[in-house]
Amino acid sequence: MRGARTTGLDVLKAAGTALTASVPADIWCAVMLDPATFLDTGGQHEHGFPQRVMPRLFEIEHTEQTGVDNIRAMARRAGPASLLSRSTGEHIEDSVYYRDILRPEGLADELRVLLRDGPRTWGLLVLCRAEGSRPFSDADVEVAAAISSPAALALRRSLLLAGIDRGDVPDAPGLVVLDDDLRIRLCTSTADHWLGLIQEAHPAPGRAYPLCLEAIGSKARACAPGTQVSSRALSGSGHWITLNAWREEAGGPDGSGGSGGETLTYVSLNLSRPGELAAIVLDAYGLSPRERDVAQQVLLGRSTTEVAATLHITEYTVQDHLRKVFDKAGVRSRRELTAELFLRYYLPYLDRPPLTMDGRMRGGNRG
Repeated sequence: MRGARTTGLDVLKAAGTALTASVPADIWCAVMLDPATFLDTGGQHEHGFPQRVMPRLFEIEHTEQTGVDNIRAMARRAGPASLLSRSTGEHIEDSVYYRDILRPEGLADELRVLLRDGPRTWGLLVLCRAEGSRPFSDADVEVAAAISSPAALALRRSLLLAGIDRGDVPDAPGLVVLDDDLRIRLCTSTADHWLGLIQEAHPAPGRAYPLCLEAIGSKARACAPGTQVSSRALSGSGHWITLNAWREEAGGPDGSGGSGGETLTYVSLNLSRPGELAAIVLDAYGLSPRERDVAQQVLLGRSTTEVAATLHITEYTVQDHLRKVFDKAGVRSRRELTAELFLRYYLPYLDRPPLTMDGRMRGGNRG
């Protein structure tokens, strides 16, 4: 049955609205995360932090990676929900995040909820209460924790999209150049196109560019010049976009590129390559590590005997894992699994032109 596609942004809006109905907050936001890097890839920010705090917030989260409730620290814990005042042992004033982000905005505490399904973290809900508001309670934290798994499941399922274009897509990569304060120095027209499709909602009149650009720029600043940081985002049009960021010294006034040049951050945006997308889709199906290993072997065309020999498991175990893979992917056979990935999920549809640069059939040319 065909109908309106549920996007990741739709899921985040619904999860945030449902949670704040039971656990009111003075400000809240919901963020999609790249499960491999924990970098922001879009989200619901209409009720969130003001823009003025975002550069410092990203610096703490992605450059310094400090604080007991940093995303990466939370991902190592068993529970998905965390209250900053309790994580700091009731010494919230010792938290740099509280001192630099919350307190200047008149906020007293922050409740974070990882949207986690299995080993992967797909998003983050953030709720804050102001000074003078009722403190968060144990019951609030329990309600927040309960929403984690169902919201994460819905979020990763929203990534499993039909792979047919509704029109042509740009074939060239885009480039954005940021200065040391992460202000845009240059943005090519293709980069502007892709950034405009990121699933992100902001207060009216909105932002010129999505926050994921600042997030990956902040992460790049934590690395040595020339070191590349990558992230992937799913656009509202259904295209996967890979963002690569790195820093390097710009040339001096004489063009010599000497040590007196300014260090800039460069961000390239392009359609994700087939190999990247295979990993994303297998994660989105919620496969266990061993199920993913088996699925990858099957996609390489290997028989049950060959898979068993490669993974050092029995043929019975291969078949057992494969049945679980089929169930999670909603298919009944190896052929259907291969077709699901190669025809639906952005992998090359070989020998059947015309195709876009990311291997997808162009709209209007369905055979």
